[in-house]
Amino acid sequence: MSNLKIFSDDLPINGKRIIVRLDLNVPISNSKIDDTTRIEVVEPFINSLIEKKAKIILLSHLGRPKGKIVPELSLKPIFKYLEKNLIGKVNFYDGNIDSKAIDASKKLKSGEVLLFENIRFFKEEEADDEKFAKNLSNLGDIFINEAFSCSHRKQASIHKITKFIESFGGPILKKEIQSIELITNNKKKPVTCIIGGSKVSTKINILSTLSEKAENLIIVGAMANNFLKFKGVNVGASLLEGGSEGVIRKIIDLAKKNKCRIIIPIDCNTSSKFNGDATYKTLKSLDSNDIILDIGKDTINLIEDIIDSSNTVFWNGPAGYYENKNFSTGTISIGKKIAENTNSKFLISIVGGGDTVAAIKKTGLEKFFTHLSTAGGAFLESLEGKELPGIKALKRI
Repeated sequence: MSNLKIFSDDLPINGKRIIVRLDLNVPISNSKIDDTTRIEVVEPFINSLIEKKAKIILLSHLGRPKGKIVPELSLKPIFKYLEKNLIGKVNFYDGNIDSKAIDASKKLKSGEVLLFENIRFFKEEEADDEKFAKNLSNLGDIFINEAFSCSHRKQASIHKITKFIESFGGPILKKEIQSIELITNNKKKPVTCIIGGSKVSTKINILSTLSEKAENLIIVGAMANNFLKFKGVNVGASLLEGGSEGVIRKIIDLAKKNKCRIIIPIDCNTSSKFNGDATYKTLKSLDSNDIILDIGKDTINLIEDIIDSSNTVFWNGPAGYYENKNFSTGTISIGKKIAENTNSKFLISIVGGGDTVAAIKKTGLEKFFTHLSTAGGAFLESLEGKELPGIKALKRI
């Protein structure tokens, strides 16, 4: 962190064109934004730039248009949202990144915002094209990366652009990096990591890394089914990942070597269908039609006890199929316990991943966590110890 160039409040920006790369990749249905979390998080920073009379150029992507103009992936709904919610005038530009675009950025008045159309409508963005990156850099005088969640990608508006313009990390990017360091370098022990998701193979690196950093590794969600089966439990019709036995054995052996305790569910809530009602089952009473869709009451109690004895908690992945409220009990219970302890017992709590954050937002407890990250893959890769291209590009040489 020490050699990372971070934007400072005392940097003179009055009248200067500030390019801010954001991640406004929000879910949109029928031109309406379904979840504004990622926009809400960056609003205070953009408003602070407006107050300081900067000329603000916003770049973001939405979805995966693969270098083609896809009308459903336009940033126009986001433009309408920003127009209503930011304190300054917001303009929209949907042309090419050329001299006209540069002219549009220069015509901005101090305190105005110019949002560019989906940067991934240009194939040069994902190709990390040097000429395209240089054209982007000509839109401003200073570049700020406030898209930590995209910084594991080598793309022009995140990576190559920094070759041509004075570049900094933004305050949210800084907070993301600091929160990772609270788990890896500056950790307050005991550390407990709660990991969900469906596939063990996609999380093997993070599980291996966390077994070296944590005292407790709690496996929940559909991923836990594989661990239960490995232990000889009949998991019925539950979601499983084929051929995961070798991966699980490796994680268990590594955890034992690192003196990290692995905790898996000891009871569950099931149904014969995903949209069904919940039926409580002990592990011994599971039958062939049962689909495990949430952790049971005894598992919740066990996890709550572990959280009570922890000083740092990292949580990534819901405990069950929370989209059906009948199977959201485990996720909500974990969220409430972590929030309660953060609020009253000075627990350091870091939550990563869009699904987990979405589940927490449903409880209204989001303000009680030390840090909520929607960064997903970038957060996990950084936690694994990988240097992200977008972060490396911001380091002082």
